[in-house]
Amino acid sequence: MILEPVRPIQLSEIREARKRIAQTIVRTPLIRLELGPDFPDIRLKLENLQPINAYKLRGAANAVALLSDSERERGVWTISAGNAGQGVAYAARQARVPCAVVVIETAPKSKLDRMRALGAKLLPVPYEVAWKTLEERSFSGAEGTFIHPFDDDNFIAGHGTMGLEILEDAPDTAAVIASIGGGGLITGVGSAIKALKSEIKIFGVEPETAAPAALSFKMGSPQVFKEWKASFVDGAGGQSAFPRMWERMKPVVNDYFVVSLEETRQAMRLMAEKTRVISEGAGALPLAAALRGEAGKGPIVAIVSGGNIDLNKFCELTAQ
Repeated sequence: MILEPVRPIQLSEIREARKRIAQTIVRTPLIRLELGPDFPDIRLKLENLQPINAYKLRGAANAVALLSDSERERGVWTISAGNAGQGVAYAARQARVPCAVVVIETAPKSKLDRMRALGAKLLPVPYEVAWKTLEERSFSGAEGTFIHPFDDDNFIAGHGTMGLEILEDAPDTAAVIASIGGGGLITGVGSAIKALKSEIKIFGVEPETAAPAALSFKMGSPQVFKEWKASFVDGAGGQSAFPRMWERMKPVVNDYFVVSLEETRQAMRLMAEKTRVISEGAGALPLAAALRGEAGKGPIVAIVSGGNIDLNKFCELTAQ
């Protein structure tokens, strides 16, 4: 398969995407986290309030809307740990397009149940197989038009719409922190923000158990993360940095942070206590990073990318 070369995502594409997906997504609130004078000024961008409880709906809605009639007829498929699958399934159902998801078999039950409820046909595979399929872009049993869950210009432009909202609601933003799984979220948001206010710092964050982007930044080239371990942070951190995504992130990301699972758990608890927000592990990484102070005094926008976590698991993690 010959892929289109990697190119910058234009502000015009992001603005067009915004109009295209306006009827599907929610313009999510940006709320201040009140922690007192000893802490950085942190705002939370609540993407957990999207109809699928995760930001992926932005990119999926844009990608599905731009399919040709013949592509729609064939149906769509994607690869996911749960949130991209829900996003594509939701957008596909709205467009009356059949959808299949090659899904990581250890995905939380809540994510699996919701994909099924949205009408997606699930093809469960081990994590390694899913990660390999992301590179190969083909899978026996998955038919139709493949929608890549991060390395796709239309998907990324959809995510960029979040950057427009952030600058409208908090024009004084000094830094934005986003979790990195494949890199589509940070590329989209970073592309929008750097085009409008290049001085704003864009930071990526990963869990200590899966931090290939931070390692790649340190080494200056895309790396495999050999100590990868599965954890409750299932929506961020991969086994490797994809070379194409590394090319996309380089111009728009200033630096990368790595946080511990304990810091992530504490951030989930803090959000629940202070703002009554339920965040999944990946959604709490940016707050965990902001609390360290490495991103400065703020205003810092921490993107709460999703809230899809089994409630029993959430209670177990935040009660400790």
